[in-house]
Formats: sequence, structure tokens, C-alpha cells
Amino acid sequence: MTLCRDGKISLGCFITASILAGLPEVLLRIEFDCYLHDLFRNIWFIHVFQFVFLNLLVLLAFRGFIYQVAVRSVFLGYTLGIGIIIALFAPESWKCFGMYMSVLSSFHYSEFLAIAWTNPKAVSIDSFVLRHSVAYGIAAGSSWLEFFIERQYLPGMKEVSFITYFGLYMCACGEALRKLAMFTAKHNFNHLVQTEKSADHELVTHGVYKLCRHPSYVGWFYWSIGTQLILQNPFCLLAYTIASWRFFHDRVVLEEITLLNFFGDDYVNYQKKVGTGLPFIPGYKIDT
Repeated sequence: MTLCRDGKISLGCFITASILAGLPEVLLRIEFDCYLHDLFRNIWFIHVFQFVFLNLLVLLAFRGFIYQVAVRSVFLGYTLGIGIIIALFAPESWKCFGMYMSVLSSFHYSEFLAIAWTNPKAVSIDSFVLRHSVAYGIAAGSSWLEFFIERQYLPGMKEVSFITYFGLYMCACGEALRKLAMFTAKHNFNHLVQTEKSADHELVTHGVYKLCRHPSYVGWFYWSIGTQLILQNPFCLLAYTIASWRFFHDRVVLEEITLLNFFGDDYVNYQKKVGTGLPFIPGYKIDT
């Protein structure tokens, strides 16, 4: 199992952008002393310059699908770098937002990278999961709005605490479980529920699939809740928990109907041995 060309290019773009995003801060920390010193003092100018320059290079170097991959990888890599800088050096009430930026950008990039590594035939722009749904975009925007409003009027509420670190832990565990599921399922994993069984589609019951039937959904469920703990957003924490539960409840039912059609009794027996892994979501079962 090797990383395909699209994955290699995306990884190079992602890492390069992440490093460049942190470069101005590093140079300031070591008191970079040359004729560019004053320019580096204007941190926002240099970030805009670097980001535009990176995108120009990508535009000149690539075309078509690979350009779309590269430009998204640059964006996510740069966001990761900025997030780390904010988490380390920004005022206390901004640090948790930096952690959130890093977690969010890492998740979306690793979704693409995992597919490029395990199931390159299924790679598409949607593998970044940046355009998951309108509801997903609204949820993200709402969490940012809550954070900014609460930080403006209650800055002490957003200072890093045990809740922030617990959320970071939840995100790390959820991310790890989801990626283990993707690497275990390999070509059997797809971001879209499949309606037709391919010739090489197999029922995966080993590895993390021994623990629960839908480890990728379990990981994403707890990851999404963890993001709101990082931000210490009480209202969005409740809203995300309810919305995520409803989404995965419906998604599991739809997927299990498909899997029962694909694998019949083999999947029925698997259901009897292993739960979904999601709280209060039994999945779709045929009455016997």
C-alpha cells in the first residue's frame, strides 16, 4: 500500500504551507536582524504575502484536478501553521481557538490523505470533506460566532482550562479511531454510502471493527463534540451533540440497509456480535 501521486503532491503542499506559516514567528523570536526586519514586524502583511505567493506557485505548477488538490492542501496546511502559532503565542483567550484551528485543518487534510493512501481509486475533491453539507457549514460558522461573542464579553470564559485539554484529548482519540478504521477497511472505505456492491467489496470485521460496527462514525462523533469542548462553547456543545447524534443515527440506518443487501446473513451475524459503538443507536436490524 503506497501513497498515490495525488497524495504525495498534497502532502508536500500541506507540509510546506505549515512550515511557511510558522516562519515569520520563528524569525521574530530569534530577533531576525536584516533589512527585512521591519517587514517581518508587520506579521499580517507577511502572512498575506506568503499565502498569495504559495497559491501563485501552485497555479503555475499544476492544472486540473491536481491543482484543486494542491490549493486545498496549501490552505489547510497554512491554517494548521497559524493555529499552532496562535495556540502557543497568542493572548490566553485566543489560545483555544488556535488549538481548534489546528485540529480542524488536520482532520480535513488527513481525510484526503487517508483515502489517497488506502483507496486511491476513490480520491476526489470531496475526500477533503470541506463541502460535507450545508448543515455542516452552518454548524461550523455557528461555533465560530459563539466563540467570538463570548470571548468579546466574557474573555475569561475562553481561557485554556481542563475542559479545553479534555476536548483536545477527545479529538485526538476520535481522529485516531476514524483513521484506524479507514486504514483497516482500505478499499472498502468510502466517504459516500455505496448503492452498488463492487467486485472487491468485502465485509470488514477485524481490527477496530471487532470493537464496533462503525468505528469511523464513532470517531467522527466524538471528534465533533471535542471541538466544542476545545472552544468551550456551551450552546454549540449541546447543539453539536444533538445534531451529530441525529446525523449518525440516520446515516447508520441507511448504511446498514445497504450492508444487509450486500452481505445478507453474514452481516446479520456480525450485528449480533458487535454493536454500532454509538450511544443509543442500535442500527437497522431485520426482525427474526
